[in-house]
Amino acid sequence: MDTDSQVTYAKGCPSRTVLSVLANKWSLYVLGVLRGYDRPLRFTQLRRQIEGVTQKSLTQALRNLERDGLVSRTVHPTVPPRVEYALTELGREAGALTTAIADWAKRNADRVHEARAVYDARSDEPY
Repeated sequence: MDTDSQVTYAKGCPSRTVLSVLANKWSLYVLGVLRGYDRPLRFTQLRRQIEGVTQKSLTQALRNLERDGLVSRTVHPTVPPRVEYALTELGREAGALTTAIADWAKRNADRVHEARAVYDARSDEPY
């Protein structure tokens, strides 16, 4: 293992905090949806596109992504206020990575499910 890899895996490496945000499934979905639409979306539009996400989970994901500079939040001065979320340049770069992960998952889902079935069939064996 090279020195850069050792640092990345070290407990104190700053990249770990960034990776933890990107490893969150809701963050991956938010980045994917925003990248797919390539325009700002409102909270309700995002929530409709991401089946199964709760309001709390989506709010937390958006806050984390905004804090890390991957998503921008714009409040329009209307009554009621209209809030839109969009990818920043940094978010577009991260979105390219998350899209690659999603594409890999789609291509390999059958193989993963087959591997799970094989593993589960032998699950009664002692580890």
